[in-house]
Amino acid sequence: MTLSPLDDYPVHQAALPIRQVTTSDRNFYDRYYFNCHAGTDELMLIVGIGQYPNLGVTDAFALARHGSTHRVVRASRELGTDRMDTSVGPFRVEVLEGLWRLRVVLEPNEHGLDFDLTWEGTIAAQAEPRHFIRAQERVIFDSFRLAQTGRWTGHVRSGNDEFVVTPDRWRGSRDRSWGVRPVGESEAPGIQARNPGQFYWMYAPMQFDDFSVLAIVQEDAAGNRILEEGVRIWPQAAGRAPQHLGAPDYRPEFDPVTRQIQAATISFRPPGGVPVEVRVRPVHPVWLLVGTGYGLEPDWKHGMYQGPDLVVQGVCYDLTKPEDKARMWGMVDSVAVFECTEAGTTVVGSGLFEYWALGPHLPTGLT
Repeated sequence: MTLSPLDDYPVHQAALPIRQVTTSDRNFYDRYYFNCHAGTDELMLIVGIGQYPNLGVTDAFALARHGSTHRVVRASRELGTDRMDTSVGPFRVEVLEGLWRLRVVLEPNEHGLDFDLTWEGTIAAQAEPRHFIRAQERVIFDSFRLAQTGRWTGHVRSGNDEFVVTPDRWRGSRDRSWGVRPVGESEAPGIQARNPGQFYWMYAPMQFDDFSVLAIVQEDAAGNRILEEGVRIWPQAAGRAPQHLGAPDYRPEFDPVTRQIQAATISFRPPGGVPVEVRVRPVHPVWLLVGTGYGLEPDWKHGMYQGPDLVVQGVCYDLTKPEDKARMWGMVDSVAVFECTEAGTTVVGSGLFEYWALGPHLPTGLT
């Protein structure tokens, strides 16, 4: 068994070196996700860095959409023995203060996107409900995630455009998730081929001046809830415990042709409290799956082995071109404006509105 520097820390959870996970499932992963925006259609930057211990791979991506440009830089290398090394070529994440402050960097490169950003949480990191799905007796999802809203400081360069990022304007959300979910090269489906292609999902970490709200909805084709969350969190200085808002009532308004969401309403009825209604207005959609490794490109998927040497690639699409616009499909991570109404008072905030409606969904009439 090979040791790593992390073994000198008292963090072990099993009688194994820390670089070895307790399951042999090839799909085990450990990932960072960040987004950065100003609550407008100015820029949406999304960054992910993941490790796949049972595949021996670590990879990273950054996706920037501004104007009609959809620009991606991605990198992959062999994981090696040191899981504390969170760099992948020009990418790296530095934990400055656990659960509060992190630095996220993409060094200047030939692909026209770079940044140096420091994250500071505005609320304490929150543990979300465990995500578990079993299909045809196989565990497909078994993952845990923390989530947090916050603000950014630093700069971003995309093409010829420079963005000075200051915490008075630039917000975002981040998550850390780990566990099992499909990654890497496609497997022979076997009996899993009987599973319909279906995914009905909404994830909305929203940030207002005085509090944040985290909302999740996942349903199967019949409308049964697989995962749900509704919680309001105040900054630590407020001295208030998180408020559980109850199961979200999610009502999207779909474009009848594209399944893009034009607006949505998320309602809560907190136990013992007054109803809360949030009106959602997407303002800057970003197609998360395109170029980043989430599964559309057969030659670049998260955890997919790209060979013994570091590989760094760039992908850029112009959404004014019909052939590039036609590529934009799947999960959408949109900057959104949120209007939260409670007891006759409305406050306005912004955040991530992530959604996808793949396949049938009986309650909404999607086929």
